[in-house]
Amino acid sequence: MREIYDALVIGGGAAGLFCAGSLAQAGQHVAVLEHGPEVGQKILISGGGRCNFTNLEVSAKNFLSQNPHFCKSALAGFTPFDFLALVGEAGIAWHEKTLGQLFCDGSARQIVDLLLARMGPTPPRCGVNIQAVAHDGNFRLETDKGTFRAQNLVVATGGLSIPKIGATDFAYRLARQFGHQVIPPRPALVPLTFEAEWISALAGVSAPVTAQAGKARFAESLLFTHRGLSGPAVLQISSHLAPGEGFNVDFRPGTRLEDALLAAKRARPKAGLKSVLAEHLPARLAAHFAEAHSGNLADLPDKSLRALGAQLNRFAFHPTGTEGFAKAEVTAGGVDTAGLNSRNCGSKTVPGLYFIGEAVDVTGWLGGYNFQWAWASAHAAAEGIKGAQQDGE
Repeated sequence: MREIYDALVIGGGAAGLFCAGSLAQAGQHVAVLEHGPEVGQKILISGGGRCNFTNLEVSAKNFLSQNPHFCKSALAGFTPFDFLALVGEAGIAWHEKTLGQLFCDGSARQIVDLLLARMGPTPPRCGVNIQAVAHDGNFRLETDKGTFRAQNLVVATGGLSIPKIGATDFAYRLARQFGHQVIPPRPALVPLTFEAEWISALAGVSAPVTAQAGKARFAESLLFTHRGLSGPAVLQISSHLAPGEGFNVDFRPGTRLEDALLAAKRARPKAGLKSVLAEHLPARLAAHFAEAHSGNLADLPDKSLRALGAQLNRFAFHPTGTEGFAKAEVTAGGVDTAGLNSRNCGSKTVPGLYFIGEAVDVTGWLGGYNFQWAWASAHAAAEGIKGAQQDGE
């Protein structure tokens, strides 16, 4: 008889490895199948090689989905402090950066080693290409390394972001095969592109800003690039933009610039606009916005100063596009949560089939939230598999 696993996990990323480890810790017979040459590749490149593995403040408001409530149960079932406990047990030193973001003091490799250690003596199988998946009471996977059978199948193959490390649409194809809908995938947490020459001319300039699109507001830094805009504030706002939509940037949060410019005119009428703007903005950015206004502040009408100040507090940007999945940190959209059980990320129609991590239509903010969704959704699926087996005994 062919060996039948309790569960097969497709995908050796954060969610897949964590789910497999949680099952192995409970004595389940589990295997991870990874099509790439090694596991944890996205973990290894994240956070500048130090892995922003979670965030101290995590709630449903930090995630985008067609169903904003779907992630609540999984997030409540496995919190950042639950993962921190594992980090502590593994002796991994960590530190907090801005806005609750947690990073390894050392290398992201420590997180991969933690995940592999939880799996016990059975290592992931890499370089496995799945050719067909069938369900006949158990799941049967035909691969170039033979046939695998399991009672449960966990799909943790991620989205389309960063194809150079092996991203594919496998999860979406498999979801559709089993009757699930897929929310159209799109790049998220991605740099934005512009055709305006003045933007590329400012490449390298960074400024603390507040970016806003609708109700979404992010107070972080903006970076001008040769192709457009990047930096945390822009990456964050990109996830909230539909194609063709624009957003606003406050280049001086907390300061009403029209009042500041008028006050400077009264106090220092002979000062140049560029030098005054440079007190509030990076020098090159100040020079750009001042170049259309010659002379001293005294030479400029109050109306013009008010208009310029108001513009800088609510500057409208209209991107022409994004840098695509190649530069996107994550993929928005994915397997429709309407077909999944929010308690365990299991299929409502195919018993034993689970979708977790980035493959699902749950997309976190920048700052460790997507890793926390990977851990939480993986834990939920593992608990679902263990619970279903106990119910069947």
